[in-house]
Amino acid sequence: MPDQIVAPPGLSAHGGARLPGVHVESYNVALKDDEGFLGDRASKRAFRAFVEQWRKPLREIGQDPFGEEASDKVTKKRLDEVLVGGDREAAGIVQGAIESFAQELALVVQRFLKLREWKDAERLVVGGGFSGSRVGELAIGRASVLLKAEKIKVEVKIIRNDPDEAGLIGTVHLAPAWMFHAHDAILAVDIGGTNIRAGVVELNLKRAPDLAKAKVWKFELWRHGDEKLNRSDAVDGLVEMLQRLIRRADKEGLRLAPFIGIGCPGTIEPDGAIERGAQNLPGNWESTRFNLPGIVTKAIPKIGEFDTLILMHNDAVVQGLSELPTMQDVERWGIFTIGTGLGNALFTNRRAD
Repeated sequence: MPDQIVAPPGLSAHGGARLPGVHVESYNVALKDDEGFLGDRASKRAFRAFVEQWRKPLREIGQDPFGEEASDKVTKKRLDEVLVGGDREAAGIVQGAIESFAQELALVVQRFLKLREWKDAERLVVGGGFSGSRVGELAIGRASVLLKAEKIKVEVKIIRNDPDEAGLIGTVHLAPAWMFHAHDAILAVDIGGTNIRAGVVELNLKRAPDLAKAKVWKFELWRHGDEKLNRSDAVDGLVEMLQRLIRRADKEGLRLAPFIGIGCPGTIEPDGAIERGAQNLPGNWESTRFNLPGIVTKAIPKIGEFDTLILMHNDAVVQGLSELPTMQDVERWGIFTIGTGLGNALFTNRRAD
């Protein structure tokens, strides 16, 4: 059994419900219907399947404007360009896929809002890699229109930070801001089914004591989904990324707090184990013999002069936390992250006594 690092006093447990600014009411919900997991109908793969569906009739008559390129290989950039000034029929295919996907996303939102925990959600933020393209923005916007047409009162917004950075920025809200005083930045990790990101997040506490001005200073992106890796390869690569970032911050005179925040798919146990939901990661991350916080702590026992503290939570929770400073005008709000799968989390803001 690997070392299990439980969060120390002053920090929430890994995967905890009570965080400094919010109560996490729900996350990693896996709704099912007769066709399988509902979230699979509103993922990046689902959108590509709709592109393929709209291409198929044209391909059968030899008039597919995308030619021989597989639908899952057409880049987001090309899809965006087609909408702006590309071939008319190619644009029609993309518009058809947007409409089909938007209808599915609106359906998924409605199903979530029927859940007891979610029925009072006032605002829903949509993030993940899909939101970082014009195609994604239009699909999310169309889903919002469909919901309003059905008189569904939830407000739908696109995540304000770059999706590549939101999952890193959100880690600063895992711990109370006072823990970071006398430091300039923290290390952050965002693990996904396709990419692993590790970065240094500047706190900017002097400008905003509530961490509203936190921003990514530097980050590394590793597309592990393009490689045939096992779990050890992925973890070793992550540790190397963090060690490089520590050296880089030290060289630039940036004072790192002895804290690493990690966002990871799945249901996170208080000891840092992953109960379920990590099936898209390389190898078995749900094994009872695997504990990512413990492994990283052993590899990086100190940051500067102090023992390393690590807190891990679900990746959708962490990405949602990046929106916390802009959510003070509502009580209950949620996030969907559209990526390899559909992540979800629901929050209630904590108010000062």
